[in-house]
Amino acid sequence: MKIVFATNNKNKIKEIQSMLPPSIEIISLESIGCHEEIPETADTIEGNAIMKANYVTEKYGFDCFADDTGLEVDALNGEPGVFSARYAGEQKLAEDNMEKLLLNLKNEANREAQFKTVITLNLKGEQYLFTGIARGVITLEKIGDEGFGYDPIFRPEGYKETFAQLSLATKNTISHRGKATQKLISFLNQNSN
Repeated sequence: MKIVFATNNKNKIKEIQSMLPPSIEIISLESIGCHEEIPETADTIEGNAIMKANYVTEKYGFDCFADDTGLEVDALNGEPGVFSARYAGEQKLAEDNMEKLLLNLKNEANREAQFKTVITLNLKGEQYLFTGIARGVITLEKIGDEGFGYDPIFRPEGYKETFAQLSLATKNTISHRGKATQKLISFLNQNSN
């Protein structure tokens, strides 16, 4: 089965392809000639995932899946949430986003947070949603060199290391994206005939 993953983020493509069986091949947006920026203007994580999947299906005619992820910090009433990628501005720089978040939490005792991923799958004219949540805490400083985004400041429940210190294999089993992707993979395996 070939399916389009509606993202230009090569890290996400690599991470998800590493979790898929060889029978499912991810096709990039670049491969289908989609070079424009897909709108992400919904006010929820679910809404953005649906918007991106529908854009590819409607404009290019492919079965596809799209994800949206947000970091929701309890003490900040769910911020940065849907604005996680551009929390510190439209330049979408992970370093700037982490600095802003650490600054906003400087005087907060409650550092609990969760990563939430929603994957929307458009397959054979039907739409399905898969959600993954990873609870944890925001650390006081950046630790680790692996991963991307907020990984260096997020320590998942039950671990002493941040996402940026864990191997990709370990992260894939416990992360928000890993959990949502496992639900997607189970579904695709059952419906790939």
